[in-house]
Amino acid sequence: MELKINNQTKHFAAKSLTVQALLDLEIPEKQNGIAVAINNIVIPKSNWNLHPIQETDTILIISATQGG
Repeated sequence: MELKINNQTKHFAAKSLTVQALLDLEIPEKQNGIAVAINNIVIPKSNWNLHPIQETDTILIISATQGG
């Protein structure tokens, strides 16, 4: 599966992924304080285990930062 994540093309062996499965592969150590948008729609954390990712999706993973 080929996905565009944060404007970078990445390849995955899996033929299907959920948001949570993708995050487990991409950032297994830091999953607090992040937001995920697929095709410009924010996916609530409560749906990460259920929301499937399609190969044509554009994915944005944003980390919260402190400061101002």
